[in-house]
This record gives sequence, C-alpha cells and structure tokens, in this order.
Amino acid sequence: MKTEDRKQAIADYKKRASVAGVFAIRCRATGEVWVGQALDLDKIENRIWFTLRMGSHRNAELQRAWSGHGADNLSLETLERIEDEELAYVRDTLLKERVQHWRAELNAFAV
Repeated sequence: MKTEDRKQAIADYKKRASVAGVFAIRCRATGEVWVGQALDLDKIENRIWFTLRMGSHRNAELQRAWSGHGADNLSLETLERIEDEELAYVRDTLLKERVQHWRAELNAFAV
C-alpha cells in the first residue's frame, strides 16, 4: 500500500461516524449476562476484551467469568443502536434509560 493510500485510509477511518448504543456480554457456561453502554459500538468489544485479557477489568464478576471459562464462552452482542443523535446530553440520557431497560429485561448485571 502506498504511503498516500495508507494516510487516506487512516483519515477516512478517523472521520467515520461512531454509533452509540447498548450491548450485552453473555457467558455461555453460566448464563450470566452483563449489559453496558458505549459511545462507539464498533470499538467496545476490543476495549473490553483487552482489559479482560490483561486481568484488569473493573467488573470482578465479568473478570471471573472470563478467567474461569475462557474467551470462547463469552460473546458480545449489540442490543440497541442510537444513531443520528447529535446532542450529547440527549444521547447520554437515552443511553442511560435504555441500559436500565435492558438490564431489567435480561436480569443482567452492569458492565
């Protein structure tokens, strides 16, 4: 790949619109579910999996599930996308409401 093409690809990646939303992490071995929110759903799995691999995730129960059952028994899924919301306070309020809804709906823990 040429230097100019690479620079353009990086610039295009940085310009892409991020999509906020609600996600769930499920442990197939135990049936446990954790629900959280992210300002960029495309990046959240890598971020969480990294902290779990390092043994430093702030949620002790999720870290225990990862350490005890392995990465193959955990999966992340998008529950809801919040697109086209430009006002940060509206997006944040909506995210908070939807996370509460999904935690109650799935009897889930917080991430």
